[in-house]
Amino acid sequence: MTRSETLLKPIEAWFLSKGWTPQDFQQQAWKAHLEGASGLIQVPTGSGKTYAAVMAPIARMLADNTASSGVKLLYITPLRALSRDLALALKEPIEAMGWPMRVGIRNGDTSTGDRNKQVKSPPQILITTPESLCVLLAGRHAERLFSQLDTVILDEWHELIGSKRGTQTELALSWLRMTNPALQTWAISATIGNLDAAARHALGVGGKPVIITGAAPRSLEVTSILPDSIDGFPWGGHLGLRRYEDLVGQLVPGISTLLFTNTRNQAERWFQCLRYACPEMDGLLALHHSALDRQEREAIEANVKAGDLRWVVCTSSLDLGVDFQPVERVVQIGSPKNLARLLQRAGRSAHLPGGTSQVLFMPTNALELLELSAVRRGLSAGLVEERHPPLMPLDVLLQHLTTLACGPGFDPDKTLKAVRQTASFSELKDDQWQWCLKFLEQGGECLGAYERYRKLERGDDGRLAVKETAIARLHRLNIGTITSAPAIRVRFVRGSVLGHVEENFVSQLKPKDVFFFAGRQLEFVRLRDMTAYVKSTTRKSTTVPAWAGGQMALSDLLTHHLREEVARAGGGELDTPELQALEPLFERQQDLSTLPRADQLLLETCQTREGSHLYVYPFEGRFVHEGLGFLFATRLTRLDRGTITVSVNDYGFELLAPRQYPFSNLIEDHIDDLLSSDQLEQDLEQALNLSELCKRRFRSVAQVAGLLVQGFPGQNKSTGQLQISGSLLFEVFSRHEPNNLLLQQARDEVLNEQLELPRLKTALERMARGEVIHCPTPRPGPMAFPLLVERLNNRMSNESVLERIQRMQAEALKREG
Repeated sequence: MTRSETLLKPIEAWFLSKGWTPQDFQQQAWKAHLEGASGLIQVPTGSGKTYAAVMAPIARMLADNTASSGVKLLYITPLRALSRDLALALKEPIEAMGWPMRVGIRNGDTSTGDRNKQVKSPPQILITTPESLCVLLAGRHAERLFSQLDTVILDEWHELIGSKRGTQTELALSWLRMTNPALQTWAISATIGNLDAAARHALGVGGKPVIITGAAPRSLEVTSILPDSIDGFPWGGHLGLRRYEDLVGQLVPGISTLLFTNTRNQAERWFQCLRYACPEMDGLLALHHSALDRQEREAIEANVKAGDLRWVVCTSSLDLGVDFQPVERVVQIGSPKNLARLLQRAGRSAHLPGGTSQVLFMPTNALELLELSAVRRGLSAGLVEERHPPLMPLDVLLQHLTTLACGPGFDPDKTLKAVRQTASFSELKDDQWQWCLKFLEQGGECLGAYERYRKLERGDDGRLAVKETAIARLHRLNIGTITSAPAIRVRFVRGSVLGHVEENFVSQLKPKDVFFFAGRQLEFVRLRDMTAYVKSTTRKSTTVPAWAGGQMALSDLLTHHLREEVARAGGGELDTPELQALEPLFERQQDLSTLPRADQLLLETCQTREGSHLYVYPFEGRFVHEGLGFLFATRLTRLDRGTITVSVNDYGFELLAPRQYPFSNLIEDHIDDLLSSDQLEQDLEQALNLSELCKRRFRSVAQVAGLLVQGFPGQNKSTGQLQISGSLLFEVFSRHEPNNLLLQQARDEVLNEQLELPRLKTALERMARGEVIHCPTPRPGPMAFPLLVERLNNRMSNESVLERIQRMQAEALKREG
């Protein structure tokens, strides 16, 4: 019997007591870990990947009878909500088998008493988030706490890797590896397309990661709610509430169902709609999103697990990890916009090995059926999106160095070597490193006169540390890379906290105004100390809070499949239920214009009472079309002056100019210039007021870097105060230090993340290589209709938009009849 087999005997005994047989991928992971390897495990949601990652480290702890004076296994999860489930999953075998080890949770919800106990007597297994790990590293006990650490597990790595939270995690791991050179790291994921890059970012640039896949694929059944008839004009918009009866007709009260929406605003509206449409579900229907109070979210999660709630309207707050075995079905309201999101959400139903996930798709407009057909095709091909980390974000590095300086302090040379072992900073140059040190030690070139910006002091041994208690305390309170607008708590005048909304929304409310939040009709009473006091009311309102960042765009992978679906429809190859349902729409589109092949770009021009219209259909997603739309508008007005309004959606963009603007002539004569990727950055700068976009982005960069802080609890700064401080710093750096690396970072983030410049350039090159088809039409066609709605939505109230659309539909059908 090998050593690994001997060590795993207690694990196999527990599996046997449960009536389980370890799966092949679990045994592979255990063997690889016990042989000293690090790696990445990617298997479908609900396959048992948590036990694949933790059981070998536990087996090693059981074999090591020496008392540990620190954490041995660190489990990092992206969401606090997952911590409770993970702790229960780990405690089950430990308590059942009487294994001598403790599991602790450390996050923002952990009480002060528990935190102090964890420092004095650390648990062998600690579950935490990236932010809470960094708070621990900023403490004076960090070295003692992690001196015995053997293994780090990164849960739901696909959720972290594409953001600054992933970079923050990489940097924290670099310090842990510097302290413990033999540290093993295992990342767990369900949905990443670029596994090698994901493993490199999780494990660092040294070593060869073991990548484990191969769990049996989960069965997935996707059914669309198809309309009885499509009259040729897709209904634009993102709520789809007018067709709620179609959804209600498909829901079964006895079947436990999660109804996923893409935004919190949409979740609130659908919950309100279902509550009125199905009064018999009172007490069995709930609302769950991240802006609700933690206690309410926890109560809902517990009731779903217990089977006491049947339907829950939710957002991405329930995408990850939480184990809801009673859930039998998932509803996706509106397009998921990428394959990975649908796979992740589908995994919430039948959350166990070998289960079949059932997804019901509720389109919110007709063309979303086209998206689902593309999703269906992508999933059948086994494809999933790649996740790309931020490009060397120096704001996160500055925060990390301040974190280390608040805790044990750091040696600059050793820390530089450790930082360069991360994939994100492997190309960090010496002058960039020196700039960071000077910025933190002396306030850089501009801020040296202000003591609060001279954070680090160098000791006699050359180590850098924060000596000022106030600076250290303020830094610990502001650790993190999420920089959303300051949240206003919503609280009953006499009673509990309901959740939080953004300051911008509350600033528009007057006393006695009524709004719908947390599933309740609320009357606004007053705003005091960043808290909105409310009371229940029976007065009705359609006002619902909106939160920033709600818009989702199609993924790069899905746009490719979308173009293929349009080409299939153009060739009459209607081989999915969704394409068949859209046949009348395709016929009308071809009567008026055409359906382009994947290598063709369709442009339509027409005249209406509103003016001259140009419709362009690259099928590249909303964010790319935003850049393309303004780019086209700028290049066209350079050729012939005029005022052009831009409207975009995931399928294309509309340019609206005064009547008689010569779109047709300009396209015929200058299409190569319009599609050129030469001078792209300069043209975008002219088109989009890039300086203003950079100034806004700089505010979040400055917050992460520690230049702007929210303040102590109860003294939070308002958005206005942060904007003024951020704008002032932006102006100071622009004038006196134009080469400031944080200014450059803000610009790079605007171009690469906000405007998706690489994707935009690729799209232009693809379109320039292909064939361009220009179709003058007598009126806007079916594919143009959602773009009209998009523009109207930005101009009118929802009700007037609906009336206008119905009139336009009636007129179009009358003309065709």
